Amino acid sequence: MRAPYQVLVIPFVLKEHGIEYCIFKRSDMGYWQAVAGGGEMGETPEQSARREAFEETGLGEDCRLIQLDSITSLPVLHVVGYFLWGEEMFVIPEYSFGLEVYDQRLNLSKEHTAYKWASYEEAVSLLKWDSNKTALWELHTRLTSINRY
Repeated sequence: MRAPYQVLVIPFVLKEHGIEYCIFKRSDMGYWQAVAGGGEMGETPEQSARREAFEETGLGEDCRLIQLDSITSLPVLHVVGYFLWGEEMFVIPEYSFGLEVYDQRLNLSKEHTAYKWASYEEAVSLLKWDSNKTALWELHTRLTSINRY
């Protein structure tokens, strides 16, 4: 059973010359976004983020997960198409995470046709959703203030 929240996961890799972020082209609508998906009952958002990252990219448990402060509200009808959790729940939260990876080769699911490792500037210019842009900004700002890239 689906839990009443979504997760957003932005893979990244630290390199000598800076940070690269991975974004994904949706197979059904053709726009660029981060890994996104729904939680399952009994999972924490962190567990959902790891599961979604694995299902959509093949990234494993050895990756460092960073929970971000960025949380947005999504209309239930846009997420699942109907009032799955009752007529009184109009929006659900989307929790955001960064995922540090060590291998840039990914195994894409059928949800995506392509992935791209990009600089912050390129990634933010390609992303469709404001929630993705905000989460990317937070992740980039956190990483650059810590690592001084």
